[in-house]
Amino acid sequence: MALFSLLVAILVERLKFLPQSWQLDSILNLYSKTLFGNKQLSSDVMMALALLLPAIAVQVAMWAVNGIFWGVVSLILWVAISILCFSHLKQRQLFKRYMQAACRGDSQACYHFADALDPNVSLDAVSEEELGAKVGQSAAWLNYRFYGAVALFLIILGPAGAVFYCTVRYFSDQNQEEKLELPLVEDVLMVLDWLPSRIFAFGYVLSGQFSQAFACWAQYALNIRSSAREVVTQVAQAAEPQPEASATPICTQSTLSLLQLSKRNFILLLVCLSMLTIFGVVA
Repeated sequence: MALFSLLVAILVERLKFLPQSWQLDSILNLYSKTLFGNKQLSSDVMMALALLLPAIAVQVAMWAVNGIFWGVVSLILWVAISILCFSHLKQRQLFKRYMQAACRGDSQACYHFADALDPNVSLDAVSEEELGAKVGQSAAWLNYRFYGAVALFLIILGPAGAVFYCTVRYFSDQNQEEKLELPLVEDVLMVLDWLPSRIFAFGYVLSGQFSQAFACWAQYALNIRSSAREVVTQVAQAAEPQPEASATPICTQSTLSLLQLSKRNFILLLVCLSMLTIFGVVA
């Protein structure tokens, strides 16, 4: 089910079938405002409940439909939840606007959209060339956060695991964007990201320049104190040789090269999942 659900979810996400109101972040926003509130979420207990409730609901639903109509209902639920977890229209639109601004040489707009891509960090780029490299790193990181990590949780823990990761990620983004200082969220996300980020970063090693990337992976991934973002971005940058700067006002070559590396890495993940499915390791 994992392979089929992933393929359908990626197809739907690429074709942009889901409107903004059906995006997972929109649903989680409604869920948060309806059942909780910023004041209630300042409590550790309520925050833990807010993080766990969607995953628990999904797992109960999976148990309830197990075996109905020879597993067809379970497959439909797998696919539907996978589609929701892989819906990232906001990030796609921001990246598209960044590239459009770069093509017309609008530096101010590029800096604005680049900062909006990842609210958790400040790019601190001092030149247009450095901005392109920084956005390329953000593209590699966002590819992990919105595709790689979700896929790994879906494969290992099923739909409930993917929903739990997406829920924690949503509250982390809200925490950073609105300066809410929510408890538990950042610590839980750090734990959730620790191992998957290192697995996904090793995919960059296999998808790019192996010797340089492996040395970088060993340096960062084997260091328990390295953050997930640091592991992913540094290994991705080491795995992909930096192209020559273009003559355009905003250099996009480094951004596109790291984006292509991220796509190769995700294809590698799908190939590995296919092999595991063939040999019966993954259902």
